Order: sequence, then C-alpha cells, then structure tokens
Amino acid sequence: MSAPALVAAIDQGTTGTTVLLLDPQENVVARAYRELAQSYPAPGWVEHDPEALWRSVTLTLREALAALPHPAAVAAVGLTNQRETVVLWDRHTGAPVAPAIVWQDRRTSDACGRLRDAGYEGRLQALTGLLIDPYFSATKVAWLLDETPGLRARAEAGELAFGTIDSYLVWKLSGGRSHVTDMSNAARTQLFDIHRLAWSEELCQLFGVPLTLLPRSGPSAGWLAHLEGVEGLDDGIAITGMAGDQQAALFGQGCVNPGDAKCTFGTGSFLLMNVGDSPVVSQQRLLTTVAWSAAGHTQYAMEGGAFVCGALVQWLRDGLGLIDRAAEVEALAASVPDSAGVTIVPAFTGLGAPHWKPEARGTIGGLTRGTHRGHLARAALEAMALQNVDIVRAMEADAGRKLTVLRVDGGASSNDLLMQIQADLLGVPIERPAMLESTALGAGRLAAVGAGLRPWPGVPEDKITGGLTRFSPRLSERDRLSVYERWQDAVSRTTTERAPRATP
Repeated sequence: MSAPALVAAIDQGTTGTTVLLLDPQENVVARAYRELAQSYPAPGWVEHDPEALWRSVTLTLREALAALPHPAAVAAVGLTNQRETVVLWDRHTGAPVAPAIVWQDRRTSDACGRLRDAGYEGRLQALTGLLIDPYFSATKVAWLLDETPGLRARAEAGELAFGTIDSYLVWKLSGGRSHVTDMSNAARTQLFDIHRLAWSEELCQLFGVPLTLLPRSGPSAGWLAHLEGVEGLDDGIAITGMAGDQQAALFGQGCVNPGDAKCTFGTGSFLLMNVGDSPVVSQQRLLTTVAWSAAGHTQYAMEGGAFVCGALVQWLRDGLGLIDRAAEVEALAASVPDSAGVTIVPAFTGLGAPHWKPEARGTIGGLTRGTHRGHLARAALEAMALQNVDIVRAMEADAGRKLTVLRVDGGASSNDLLMQIQADLLGVPIERPAMLESTALGAGRLAAVGAGLRPWPGVPEDKITGGLTRFSPRLSERDRLSVYERWQDAVSRTTTERAPRATP
C-alpha cells in the first residue's frame, strides 16, 4: 500500500517560517519552525535580509521533511506569506539588490502625506480598496528605486524584478523560472485594480514603478509554478496554492461565506470579514481586498489591522523586562482583577485601522503609585483586544450587520485570558479552533484544491467545528462601555500634534 500524498504548506511570516506537512485529512504529519531576525537601521525602519529569509524557508522545509515518521511523497506545495513586504532582485542572478522593506516600516510616511495632500486617496481607494499609508508596497518599492543608487536605471532597463515575499520565494523555489504572485497578494501592493483584477498602468505611473518590474498575477488555487532544485523535494512538484497570510487564515478558518469573520493574533492583529463576490468600499476607513481567486471566481474581504499585537508582549519582555518569557504574561495579568484604570495604546509604529495615524506614538495613561506589573500586563492584553473592538465597530457600520461570533487564530490566541477579555470587550462569543495554525492550513487547503486533491471550497466541516473552545462575554454592558470610552480618550491623545496656543 503506497503512502498517502502530502501537501507541504509553507508559512513565511514576519518573525519566522513554519512548514506543515498535511495528509489528505488535513492532519499534521510533520512540522518545523525557524525564527527570522529583523533589523531596525533607523527609527521607523524595519528590514529583512532576503537571503536569510530564503534560507529560513529551505532549512525549515528540510527539517519538516526529516521529521516525517515514514516515507511519503509531496504532491503539491502551498505558500502563504507576510504581505506588503517588498523585495527587489536581479533577474539574471536572483540576488537581492537591497534589503527587504517590511510591512511595518514607516519610512515613506512623508511620501504618503504628499499623495494625501494632493487629493489622491479617493481615487486610490476606488481602484485598490486601500488607503494611502506606508503599510502598502507601492511607496516602499518607489523609495528603493529612488534612494538606492542605480536601481531606477536598472529597473527601467528590465534588469530587476519586484515582488512581495510570495513572488520572491516562488522565483527561488522554481529556480528562477517563474515570476508570479497571486491576486490576494497583488491586491496589497496598491498597484492592482481589484475590479479589473489586473495591474494598473495608471497606478504604476502615479507611484513611479515600471510595469515591467511586476510579476504575473495568478490564482490563489491553481497552477502557479514548478519546483526546481529544492533540496528534499522532486523537481516538477507544482505550487498550486498561494495567498497572503491573512487571506490564507480566513480560508483556513473556513470563512467562505459572506459575513464570516476571523481575527489573527500575531505580531499585529488582523480582522477580516468575507463580503462575497463584489468588493464593498469602506466608508469607515477600513480596507477592501481580494480574499482569494479560485475555481473560476473571486471573493473579497473587508479588513482592519492593528500593527502591534503580540509585539506588545515582546516589548513587555524585551523593552521593560516585566516578564522573562512571553507565555508568562497571562499569569501576570491574571494576578489582578482589572487594569486599575491603566490604559496602554501601543502605537509604536503609528495607528492602523480605522484611525490610520502614522504620526501617532504609544502612550501609557492612568498610572498611580499603586500601579504594578500586573496592572501593566492586564492593560497590555486589554489594548490588544480594544484595537479589535475599534475595527469591528467600523466593520459592522460598513457591512450593515452585527457580528455574531468571531473566529480566532495565531500564536497569541492560545492565551485564554486574552480571549476572555476579547469576548468581554467585544460583546460577542470568541471561537478558537484546536488547530491554531490556520494560516499554514489555509495555504495547504488552497494547494489541495488547486492540485485537484480536494473539491472547492475544500473545507471539511469537522475541521471548523471540531475541538472548538468558546469564550462567552461576561462583562456587563455598562462596564464594557466604560472601558471603551477610556480607550477612545487615550487614543485621541496619541498624536504629537498640539492645538495652537490661545492668544491673550
């Protein structure tokens, strides 16, 4: 009897790379993980070494394959990735020509301000579903072309290729034969028309990005490329699934119907709602994006993201020394019944949706002589949850419907106290699956659909409902509103702008 064919799911994230090897029933047969370092060369700048990123993928793949309990063939590969992060590389050698600029990077804030002041935001939102912010790829790649000597001339001569992380990895996995992205990733560049599902010449001209730099845009489930020269895997294995990390998590959570929503608690916190086959343009400063393109049709999502979520716990550990390990934050926060009026707004790199204030800076308010470590830890968990409340309220206004349940995943969702606080402050139940690696699962499921191993939409019901942990709200409406009002007041104080002095 032959061993079952496996799907290799690669999840290349901001802080590390995960590989899952999944059997036909979506059981994890083997897994591996490697951390990935970031660099911070200037205030507001965040970079990756693209070669180190690629090595993290090859080494993690090798470790996952070595962990297989029995020989098995890999039938298809799925890939998901941190979105918006940009790489430029030489088309002939495959070597990167500059560090990768990470999605968290804010160096193009001034350029975004000029575009906003010139009145371009309405047109950009109409075409791309996105707002003007350094978060997205277009201003990042334009910065690389303009600020790195010789790159613009090389780009215009056709010597360079541009891509988000998925595109760069497919280039490497295919031995330099395929320059491709999927539509969910293309939609995050601010160069892609989400209505025509094509690169926009108008947007490329506006941002100063040569159209010839861009990859082909392909489906999220379907043939994308073949492997060549990847250690441990046969040449010719197809990459048949690809999506940005948040869209992959939406798919992995089984959110395939309009109104389904999930929140991923990772480095940042990202909440997406499936809005169906037509894009819904937000009036609440949320984002409209391609969820996936598969089986001959495209679905869209509404999205709001907070830039700092799990990163706040890292700061408590590394910046303040309040804890030795991230996992200790739950017990420390549980040592007090509430935050005693302490409010943290973690605007370390500005505020994301629905505020979009790149100039905002983090604050801690409500401190008294009685404040101690437990209150700060509790306030940190509340801040992670309250950012999501802001997003959900805006999403409900846009969608014209109330959220009835929120599915969650990501590393920080394993924190039971955080999930209870989220249910309390949101006022709706939180459902957490037994399998928290929804992002990698979504990539693997898309690959299985794309390879014909599973019919569309490929979501086994037992994988959605099996092993769910449910957190129901316990906080009174009065107390919920009190905490939220204090939060809103704190958010209003995060900008460095000051009102002009009154003249006597």
